[in-house]
Amino acid sequence: MKKTFETKPTVDFSDDYPVFTPGMKATHTILIPDMLPWHFDLLVHVMRGMGYKVEVLHNEGRAVIDEGLKHVHNDTCYPALCVIGQYIDALKSGKYDPARTAVLITQSGGGCRASNYIPLIRKALRAEFPQVPVMSLNFSGLEKGNGLQIALTDLIKLAYAIYYGDLIMSCYNQTKPYEITEGSAAAARVSCVEEMKRALDSGTYRRLGTCAERILRTFAAVPVQRTPKVRVGIVGEIYVKYSPLGNSHLEDFLLAEGCEPVVPALMDFILYCVVNNINDAKLYGKNRKAALVYRAVYAWMYAKQKKLIRLMKKYSFEPFHDFEHLRRCADSVIHQGVKMGEGWLIPAEMAALAETGTENIVCAQPFGCLPNHIAGKGAVRAVKALHPDENIVPVDYDPSATKVNQENRIKLMLATARERLKGKQ
Repeated sequence: MKKTFETKPTVDFSDDYPVFTPGMKATHTILIPDMLPWHFDLLVHVMRGMGYKVEVLHNEGRAVIDEGLKHVHNDTCYPALCVIGQYIDALKSGKYDPARTAVLITQSGGGCRASNYIPLIRKALRAEFPQVPVMSLNFSGLEKGNGLQIALTDLIKLAYAIYYGDLIMSCYNQTKPYEITEGSAAAARVSCVEEMKRALDSGTYRRLGTCAERILRTFAAVPVQRTPKVRVGIVGEIYVKYSPLGNSHLEDFLLAEGCEPVVPALMDFILYCVVNNINDAKLYGKNRKAALVYRAVYAWMYAKQKKLIRLMKKYSFEPFHDFEHLRRCADSVIHQGVKMGEGWLIPAEMAALAETGTENIVCAQPFGCLPNHIAGKGAVRAVKALHPDENIVPVDYDPSATKVNQENRIKLMLATARERLKGKQ
């Protein structure tokens, strides 16, 4: 019998809120807010293989933000505003039947407003689309129930999809700025995503080395000219760090400016969440039995990461940050007990980027996100004390901030970066 991870609300909302039941799997379309387009393409493919009808939302623009502002107080976390705006705007588009639509959000269970997104989404939907169920995907004990079931085998498949998504993202960013023929890196990316979908369907996705080498060979075959470029790392709160809607297409902007974006892997955040549960037992004596399970999960995931690092070096791509090294980088700046929001992961990534030659960093944060202002902007001085040449610019993203102002701040940082690069040459 397959082991499944199932959720039922700890509080019964059935009288007030619609609940996604197992029978809805065949009838309802589940909407997911966009964050990492290419990763989510693979993750959605896995969920469709599980029998769910899933769509990632790509609607954006001022109309989405305005819908979010209508239903969420502007003091609330900017990612919540973006996500709710996408949901409401999509449901108003006429493309979906509200009677046969549900929405899904992932939750890390951290000590910030992200853990309260479900009530915010329910309240917003209740105003205009009260028949739409809200589903949570988490492993933190939040919102247990609501019909979403994931078999252990499917959970493993989702993990592999994230590894391959990370590898494709990293190889693309290391190839695109240097391609000789415009569009060749994008074509390689599309080819790799489609090939990984076939691997996920056939079961060959478990051959990590084989699949990873296919991706690496595809990008290594793209003709490039390695002229020196300004390299810019992107760190910060999980949503605005990755989401084109949340960060005003930051990666595209950096590529248009002739830079190489250096974006840490999504798997780093997942490992961070796993390690925090292990640290809870060590530091606070919390859930010691569960910590044994998390240790086993961490050992399995870390071993996969190490294998990918070896293969990336073999094909002359800059590898992911070794997660154990990331933890050591954190220890030089901040304690690993600091885990609210993205906590110690942000200064760890900034320090690791500095060590690998990425001297320019954008720290992307939602305005008013207290945990990430403390661990992000607040840690900049400590990181610069260790790495004096680091050129770090914190950038706030919120509904009142204009894209022009955000880009101008980054352009000032890039002006310094280009001067330094010219001096080195």
